[in-house]
Amino acid sequence: MEAALYQTILSQGACVDLSSRAKWRLSGADRVRYLNGQVTQDVRATTSDKALHACVTNVKGRIEGDIFIHADADSLLFDAPAGLRESLGARLERYIIADDAVLEDVTDQWRLWHCIEPRPGTAGEPENPFVRLKNNRFGLKGFDLWIPADFPSPCLAPLPQLSAEEAETLRILQGVPTWPQELNTEVFPPEAGLEKTAMSFTKGCYIGQEILSRIKTTGKMPHVLAMWEAADGDPSLLVPGAILGQDREIGKITSVARHPISGHRVGLAFIRQGSASLDSRLPVGNGLSSIAAHVKISALPNQ
Repeated sequence: MEAALYQTILSQGACVDLSSRAKWRLSGADRVRYLNGQVTQDVRATTSDKALHACVTNVKGRIEGDIFIHADADSLLFDAPAGLRESLGARLERYIIADDAVLEDVTDQWRLWHCIEPRPGTAGEPENPFVRLKNNRFGLKGFDLWIPADFPSPCLAPLPQLSAEEAETLRILQGVPTWPQELNTEVFPPEAGLEKTAMSFTKGCYIGQEILSRIKTTGKMPHVLAMWEAADGDPSLLVPGAILGQDREIGKITSVARHPISGHRVGLAFIRQGSASLDSRLPVGNGLSSIAAHVKISALPNQ
């Protein structure tokens, strides 16, 4: 991503085609009660004008997927990363037993666009006839558009359209975790910084709730997700999976990007809880006898 585009995104907004994401419709009289027992958020709070971020967790409280939910007149609609289309669909179907709930894969029936809103006083937002859902999925104020697949492509001018690579860079710069880099079956939602945005601790029981409530009470978890930046050093060492720490593993890099303004390598990493303070400078180890790169860690923007 070039510096000019990054500055344009922050001031004038942008749009991203997310149509490849998996999409489902859940209908039936028990749809809200059923899904509320599967995810970390309070599904009773879903509306037709806002997307609710939630995690689907297993009995151990670890993440099996993250979804964005909204409601229409007689169903719940939600989307998830494309790679979860089969596994997450099967996982949710498995627990529908005596419930009046029907899960339908509607991936091919809808296109999904996300728009990052311009700052007040800058160029206006595009006009469109589609349902607009408030959603800050890139860590910036924005909205989703669910568009029937047989409708013409929307006119989203004057917003620039981001490529998949540019959208990934923006995600990393904003400190937003994603599947499977930061969100996967080894991770608890609070480790990924989702406690404030994708969890409810007052909604009642759901699969994995007991363990996650214990983490909330004690504050203890294996890792915490952090931002990092490397102003110098060998960039070939700064890759996903790189180990932070020399004598012992303190953390592991999960995502990497080049900052469009500074040119520095930046990204996300899981750090062992309590092993390093914010603003620490950690060596990139990878089993090397000499250290050729260091990173400085900092908190996620929403923490």
